[in-house]
Amino acid sequence: MPRVDPEPNWRQQGFYYYPLSLYFREMFGSSVRKISVDAGFSCPNVDGTIGHGGCIFCDNRSFSPSRRMNIPTISMQIREGIARMRARFKTSAYIAYFQPSTNTYAPVEQLERLYREALAEQGVVGLAIGTRPDALGDEVLDLIADLAKETWICLEIGVQTACDASLDFLNRGHTFAAFTDAVARAQKRGIRLGAHFILGIPGETRNDIIRTALLTAPLGLHSIKLHNLYVVARTQLAELYAAKQISLIGRDEYIRSAVDFLELFPPNVVVERLAGDAPREFLIAPLWSCEKGKVKQSVEEEFRRRGSYQGAKFGSKEF
Repeated sequence: MPRVDPEPNWRQQGFYYYPLSLYFREMFGSSVRKISVDAGFSCPNVDGTIGHGGCIFCDNRSFSPSRRMNIPTISMQIREGIARMRARFKTSAYIAYFQPSTNTYAPVEQLERLYREALAEQGVVGLAIGTRPDALGDEVLDLIADLAKETWICLEIGVQTACDASLDFLNRGHTFAAFTDAVARAQKRGIRLGAHFILGIPGETRNDIIRTALLTAPLGLHSIKLHNLYVVARTQLAELYAAKQISLIGRDEYIRSAVDFLELFPPNVVVERLAGDAPREFLIAPLWSCEKGKVKQSVEEEFRRRGSYQGAKFGSKEF
């Protein structure tokens, strides 16, 4: 049976937010690394079920290293990933991260076979499953809930923003209400949930970012990932950027927005990512997103400057 999630004690250890690395050490008793795997799924926003073309920022090769691998099976991808990880890190425990495309978008029999193939690999202690809110039918959620009785699982849902106008701009093909509906149905089954957010969507103000945090912070999420909007080659967003039809959030404004966002989230929510990045061969802008270490340091400095921390304004009547 999976272990119960630990009570966070990150503030006593000098952190300004609850980092994923600390959560994994508390949960599993050792360092744990994620290995990206590609199950070859499509996306309902690409194949015509919902739309064509996908999200305007999306090129899966840039978002997941596994998209650039030519490895035919999940097992082989995991073994190759473990070999790479062992060469860099002292770890023997791994989460198989079903990352590219929509990883609940298939018949449940196929999903179960692929998920179990990953879990059968030596050293794999759980699954992270990336998906969309509109690809979570009840049968899929029942499958994930059953697997979660056996092992650690986090279902990661891309919501990006609570602003439907921004979701339309991004060509997401779903509304914010679709996200809250998926969250409610998943939580009835006791499924651990993560959510992905984009800060700095063109046209959004600080108030829009705050509103997204206020609407999602009380939902009982297990973890969140924050991303800046960045431009990679061969996307619709790249065309808009080249035509100077959009501007991107600056580094300093992004740092302030990230801290604003985290102040509003409860302290037991794990922070998996503070900013997004892409391989340099795909990235067009902003180049500062490649400096993940500096972004992390700047977020911590902003917390320190404010005398603040994750959750400092959770439930505040200020807004």
